Amino acid sequence: MANASTPADLVITPRDRRFNRDGTYRRWWLNDDPVATAFYNALSVTFPKGEGFFVTSVRAFRDGTPPRLEREINAFIKQEVIHTREHIAFNRHVVDQGYDISVLEEDVERGLALTQGRPPIANLASTMCLEHFTAIIANELIGEPAHMAGGDPEAVRMWRWHAAEEIEHKGVAYDAWLHATRDWSRWRRWKTKSLVMVVVTANFLKNRAKGMLELLRQDGLEGRAVKWRLFRYAFGRPGMARKVAGQWFAFFLPGFHPWRHDDRALIRVYESQYEDAIMPGPRPEGAPAAAFG
Repeated sequence: MANASTPADLVITPRDRRFNRDGTYRRWWLNDDPVATAFYNALSVTFPKGEGFFVTSVRAFRDGTPPRLEREINAFIKQEVIHTREHIAFNRHVVDQGYDISVLEEDVERGLALTQGRPPIANLASTMCLEHFTAIIANELIGEPAHMAGGDPEAVRMWRWHAAEEIEHKGVAYDAWLHATRDWSRWRRWKTKSLVMVVVTANFLKNRAKGMLELLRQDGLEGRAVKWRLFRYAFGRPGMARKVAGQWFAFFLPGFHPWRHDDRALIRVYESQYEDAIMPGPRPEGAPAAAFG
């Protein structure tokens, strides 16, 4: 299997957009469903500090990279900084609806504290793995309208905007890793990234589930039945966790690269959604129907 690479014509474009500064969201902003809302609220709480970690990890390897990769790292940093700003704003809405997110934030801080003093290459490896997570979630979120069906429009626009940019820069951390480990053997590189992905996945699933259950507890929803509802939401219908499993496994295949799966068409779907939202009118000719579900 030949190695894939980042498309030569890819342009990473920071889109400086702001969402719902003057409005509010419903407490259960996603389809009046506390489980669906908790799924995305808990994820959002991780982004401000998590994306700061991504930026620091990738920036540590920017010097000495080829000019194109250096430009992509700079664009990646700009996108992530804007994402951080928008999720801080989104998280304020979560708090305004009566949720205490301090416990979730403390869990994120504890996890990041474990990275202090580690070799920079270890943090880059973690970032590479987590960026694969965000990219495959982003692919599914835009590609399957059911995930955001019934959501408050501004919240939906924010999540789809974030998803489009995660797809766009999904190869940056991986390419930085390839450059940083260019003197490693293929076996050492594969073994290291695979072990890191297994650990990152276990922690990601455990901590996100813990955060979701904490938010549901604050809604007065506890017990086995609630855990089962959350499991069905993630692995049943709409089944985000189930649907991204194939792309998660692809990470371990020989010759893997994030752009082996070229899903830039979904960025165009997002842009069609955005233009349609700010300029109401008929669907642009040739735009995928899924963009208007």
